[in-house]
Order: sequence, then C-alpha cells, then structure tokens
Amino acid sequence: MMYNPQIHHRGSIRLRGYDYSQQGSYFITICTQNHECRLGKIVEGKMYWTFGGWIAYQAWIEIPQHFEHVELDQFIVMPNHIHGIIVINNISTNKEQLTTPELWKIVAYYKYKTTKLINEIDDALGSRVWQRNYYDRIIRNEQELSATRQYIINNPANSSKDQNNPHHQNPLIS
Repeated sequence: MMYNPQIHHRGSIRLRGYDYSQQGSYFITICTQNHECRLGKIVEGKMYWTFGGWIAYQAWIEIPQHFEHVELDQFIVMPNHIHGIIVINNISTNKEQLTTPELWKIVAYYKYKTTKLINEIDDALGSRVWQRNYYDRIIRNEQELSATRQYIINNPANSSKDQNNPHHQNPLIS
C-alpha cells in the first residue's frame, strides 16, 4: 500500500493540553501488534488465556506496586487487547511531595514488562507484542465509570461484534 497522509499520519490521540498525571480515572485499551490473538481465546463467551495472557494479567495487577498513587479498577485481558481502568489519586497537597506518574509512563512500563516476558517465553526477543500507541478515555463521573465497568465485564460475551476479532461476523455480509 502506498503512503496516504490521510490514513498513515502519526498524530497524537491524547487530549491536547490535558494533564494525564492529575487525579482521575482513565479507561485504557492496549492492542496487540496487528491484532494478533496471542493472549488467549474466547469459547462460549468466556476468556481462556495463553501463557502470554497470564503474563498480561499478572503485570497489570502489579502496576500499583511500581507506581505510587495508582489503583486499578475493572480490567480484562482479551485475545488481542486489554481493557482496564487506571485510577490516579493525588493524595498530597504539597507539590514537592506529589509524585503522581503520567498515564503514558504507566502504559509504557506495562508494555515494556509484558513484551520482555512474553518474548522470553516465545523465544522471540525483539518481537513486537503491542501496537505503537494505546487508547484512553478520561472517565468524568460515576455514571461513565459504571458504564465503563459494565462494558469491560461484558467484553468477552460481546467479542463476536468486535471488528478486530478475526472471527467477527459482519451481519451485512453473511
């Protein structure tokens, strides 16, 4: 495919001017490289992890051990992506003591750690596990938080509707 600046641009998908280290809840989606289903598979609406999926799960739940003022809410490891809610809490009011991480640093650490471990297991050092970027949504209120949690919980059951699922059934084509 030839280069098309309308499709192949590398602009940021972050909200311009927003401080991603400030207190709040963030809905994150990180996709595997080329949407490969290397983290597991879904059978009858239930997710079954590969060893890589288990690594992705374990690294996610360890995030708060590596970043102060970070908590995790609902999350799920899917065959070709993860969804999760990261909560950043600014506890200190003294600016010199405030050490909240920026969201991108949390995601970068997660991608680094999982890539290293998955590639060691797969004997594929240097191979890309994740796509270059990630998707985020700032959760602005309790209603959005509740809806996002429900979306994550229902994700395995709704996976057949996912356009990036290789087993996706398009009702317009069937």
